[in-house]
Amino acid sequence: MAFNKEIARFAIGVIGNITSLILFLSPLPTFIRIWKKKSVEQFSPVPYLATFINCGLWVLYGIPLVHPHSILILTIDGTGLAIEVVYLALFLLYSERKERMKFFLIIVGEIIFLASLAVLVLTLVQTHKKRSTIVGSICMAGNILMYASPLVVTKLVMRSKSVEFMPFVLSLFSFLNAVSWTTYALIRLDAFILASNSMGIGLGLAQLLLYAWYYKSTERQNAERQAQGELGLAEKTGSGVAQKKTSNDARV
Repeated sequence: MAFNKEIARFAIGVIGNITSLILFLSPLPTFIRIWKKKSVEQFSPVPYLATFINCGLWVLYGIPLVHPHSILILTIDGTGLAIEVVYLALFLLYSERKERMKFFLIIVGEIIFLASLAVLVLTLVQTHKKRSTIVGSICMAGNILMYASPLVVTKLVMRSKSVEFMPFVLSLFSFLNAVSWTTYALIRLDAFILASNSMGIGLGLAQLLLYAWYYKSTERQNAERQAQGELGLAEKTGSGVAQKKTSNDARV
């Protein structure tokens, strides 16, 4: 029975890794847009800052010196950490100058915090149980921060009645990722994974409901902008034809 439970837990963990990987890759369309426009526009860096420190914390939690037999956690969060480094580099590159320094200082602060925590835990705390308790408690806060971070654009969404700058795929896979890891933590109880991811289910659901509420108004605004753009192009084309005709008449 225990063997079957371990197989089930490993299988759910693999599913959790897949949903986590898709979650980490889901902002790709956003960053392709940023790269093409050479601007971060009104996209918030908070979700990527939160995910960066969250992945760093779980990497520390998953190393054998802190919490043995956590290879699934270590591999996926190590991958996520590398992906977030790329996202943050693009944000730094295309942010406005006055925002760039503030953004850079936050990243440096997060790195110093992670490094300091690792050194202190590995040198001052002697047992795996105590190390995993300390790091796991902090990981819970980091996980909740990651799940809640896309909601920073709530004010913008409600003011503009548009979810243009609230990526749907990020919200969807935040929810699915939370469901996967909650299930993983329930099979063989891991309170640190369970507490934060069960809260993540509620936060992810809130994001999806917000997106659904403003989806139609976003589509309407996009249609209006497209219509105005086509009208402006038609007027410009018509004006050009009229000018050309006037020029030809003048030559005659």
